[in-house]
Amino acid sequence: MNRSLWTAASGMRGQQLNIDTISNNLANVNTTSYKKQRVEFKDLLYSTIKRTNLNDNQGRPVNLEVGHGVMPVATTKDFANGSPVETQNPLDVAIDGGGFFAVATPNEEIRFTRDGSFKLSVDDGERILTTSEGYYILTEDEDVITVEEGMTDLNVDQLGNVTARNEDGEIEELGRLAIIDFPNPQGLLSDGSNLYKTTEATGEPIFVEADQMKSKVLQGYLESSNVQIVEEMVKMITAQRAYEINSKSIQTTDEMMQQANNLKR
Repeated sequence: MNRSLWTAASGMRGQQLNIDTISNNLANVNTTSYKKQRVEFKDLLYSTIKRTNLNDNQGRPVNLEVGHGVMPVATTKDFANGSPVETQNPLDVAIDGGGFFAVATPNEEIRFTRDGSFKLSVDDGERILTTSEGYYILTEDEDVITVEEGMTDLNVDQLGNVTARNEDGEIEELGRLAIIDFPNPQGLLSDGSNLYKTTEATGEPIFVEADQMKSKVLQGYLESSNVQIVEEMVKMITAQRAYEINSKSIQTTDEMMQQANNLKR
């Protein structure tokens, strides 16, 4: 009977992690470019009490086995696009399709993001395109985008080319935003602040050339979270009921053990 206690406990632990993940999705419903997560489960080892034993098509055709519960094995991100929301801010850009922007952190590490709420930060008297934290946005040449004093009409086309009008009224090219893809985006590790970093599972970053672009860069838009509140609420109710029924299994086992202990000869 003790097996049922540990089996039900594993179910409660698994559903607690499920609720934690759903709660994080709901907490980030308004986070720019947030990608919802879901927990994946697998059953644990089985105790085989009797095995199949067929001889000349006679004997036991099925196993007698009992499981030991459940185990969470992964949290998978859904990289489906969120809806583009118009902001009319020329520094806001969104990727319509696959891909990530490349970002340089202060310790010279490369991170990746889909959050295009860029800012102009002043560094040594120069205005440089950065994230809200001040991390540099990289170009296809792994350089930064510098907007000189007096430049106006900053423009980002659908291929990620950044241009501006200089003081002489001429259009000047400032660089092309690096658009990066991965063989396995699911292997990216969340680093907080809407940033991801690579792992061995992602494969080598792939720079998407302008003539190979299948996505579009939209200026004046931000990508919203792809969390669907109604869907997450349904998942939460299901997880709550699963947690409840596992706790009921523990209560039932406890009552059965109490009855066994109270048996009198």
